Amino acid sequence: MDKASTSRTNKSGDTGVCDHPPATPTGPGASDTGTPGHQFGQPKEASDKQGGLGSQDDPDLREDSSPAAKRRKRNTKAKKNKKRKVDEVEVQKMKLLVSSLSEEQLNRYEMYGRSAFRREAVKRLIQRASGTTVSQKVVIAMSGLAKVFVGEVVEEALDVCQRWRETPPLQPKHLREAVRRLSSKGQIPVTKPKKVSFF
Repeated sequence: MDKASTSRTNKSGDTGVCDHPPATPTGPGASDTGTPGHQFGQPKEASDKQGGLGSQDDPDLREDSSPAAKRRKRNTKAKKNKKRKVDEVEVQKMKLLVSSLSEEQLNRYEMYGRSAFRREAVKRLIQRASGTTVSQKVVIAMSGLAKVFVGEVVEEALDVCQRWRETPPLQPKHLREAVRRLSSKGQIPVTKPKKVSFF
């Protein structure tokens, strides 16, 4: 036990133990810090310059100081602020509008908000008309467009009913006249292609 507890020395009095970290890793891929570049006793700055993971490789740490990058950064911040302000203004306008509605108008507005076309039926119609399959996003967009279109036709039909000094409910003649008026204004696309003469 005495020999194990005493330090080994050579003839020159050197213990054989160095005071600085080893120049090679102690095991396969082992290092003191666990980061690449530090396993060979190199300082962090030197490993970054030699291609280790540094601030140049990480986009979150890298600052692009070119004027174009600064302009882009300012523009995106300005757009976000502008959009936030526009959204706040729109919310305030909607609150004011809804607060000024009567009970009957509020009920109509809520019913309009809840109403929607069945997506399966819209998808079937689109596929029948185009002959191809469509994505869910297209179906949602077409459902929204159809709802807006029906709203415009009904609004025009109510105007027709009022001009003819008749009372609701709407009748097919009101809807037909509304469609005729909207198509004469160019708000309904032409279903039959026009013949184009080149001469």
